Amino acid sequence: MKKHFFAAVMAAFCGFAGFSQGITTANEFFKEVSDKYASFKDYSATVDITVDKKDMSATVLYLAPDKMRMDFSEPASQTIVYDGKKLICYLPENTSVLTQESANTNPATAEGLSLLRRYYSVSYEESQAVVPLEEGSDEKVVKLIFWRRTASESFRYLKISVDPNTKLIRRIVAVTPGGTTYQFDFKNYEINQGITEKRFQYDIPSGANSIDNFLYSD
Repeated sequence: MKKHFFAAVMAAFCGFAGFSQGITTANEFFKEVSDKYASFKDYSATVDITVDKKDMSATVLYLAPDKMRMDFSEPASQTIVYDGKKLICYLPENTSVLTQESANTNPATAEGLSLLRRYYSVSYEESQAVVPLEEGSDEKVVKLIFWRRTASESFRYLKISVDPNTKLIRRIVAVTPGGTTYQFDFKNYEINQGITEKRFQYDIPSGANSIDNFLYSD
């Protein structure tokens, strides 16, 4: 699995607030996102992930200000945990554990959204009008597009689709400079359930091969 997948996963939790009356700029909407997601104490959601035609599914847990966990049903037993200090990625297909100290790349926080706003420019994909999620779909969303400001960013651009009624993200499509496409579809949000820190404790399976600081390795 490519290393930038894990950055994509963390990138998978960007948000955006829904419509208000009158003409509102994309930047104003994106500020509403920061305010909205910063107000969450915790949340869970299901996410279907497609990486160029390869399908994956997971449940994601978030605990403010910086904890994140993804438990995959496909591929089964794959796990990604960020406990606020260390990123742990367990890959059962080759019994490997990838770890990274101080790897908080989760944009689903006020700080993370601020970084996204700093390094990407945001606009409406076409207009602020509500449009179908995809061709032929009855589901209506608002679509934003983010373009990187410098060539050093992981993605050339990201597209974010938002439910205008719930003001929650429905889909993210992220495209790398090399043309790899990641699609994240989020459903079944549960907000402020009282998730505890114990949910982010992870015991590495015995016998797993460990690769430390994988984000910076060659």
